[in-house]
Amino acid sequence: MDKFVVRLPKGETPIPSKSNEKVYKQATIESLRRVVVIEDIMRYKSILELPQQNKDNLLTALTELSKKIPSREVLKSTKIGHAVNKMRKHLDPEVRSVAAKVYTDWRTFIEENSNKPAIEVRSDKRSEGLRSKARRLTSEALEVKEDSGLIDNIEREVFHQSSRLVSSSYRRTVRALVFAFKHNPDIRTQVKDNTISVNQLVSKYKK
Repeated sequence: MDKFVVRLPKGETPIPSKSNEKVYKQATIESLRRVVVIEDIMRYKSILELPQQNKDNLLTALTELSKKIPSREVLKSTKIGHAVNKMRKHLDPEVRSVAAKVYTDWRTFIEENSNKPAIEVRSDKRSEGLRSKARRLTSEALEVKEDSGLIDNIEREVFHQSSRLVSSSYRRTVRALVFAFKHNPDIRTQVKDNTISVNQLVSKYKK
């Protein structure tokens, strides 16, 4: 018989068998520190730069950034180093501490490995065009300038929650947000006053 039941005395529990086999976790290319998704870098930058950003969001962004080592070229093109450096002067000591560690780790690694290339992942031109249109529609509906950090943060959060794809879910979510901004003044006020965080806002209207 392939299967059988072992009956134990009343009150005893079976002891799980120990296995000497090692359990391996499959790594993805994006999990590697030197593989940098530009969209993620820009999303974390928009979180750090958003005025009146709450502490939890700042720490989350800095913690995620600590898992990556951008190349010197990425640091220059995205200016993420400036955003992290600015956090070193934040009023909250925990934010200052984490930001200082990220900044120091990046600088040390680049100085020691300046000749090693990093892999950069960027969005294609068509996707960027559609995302630019989404930012414009969001800006008009929210009555905020398109180049403001808030519009950038909202669009990048929609893109992130849509698995970094300009999919039907992305487009429906953008439409839902635009409709809400146009027809619900309370939502507009909450977003502008930061009484509702961007990730909570997007999660609420995610389609």
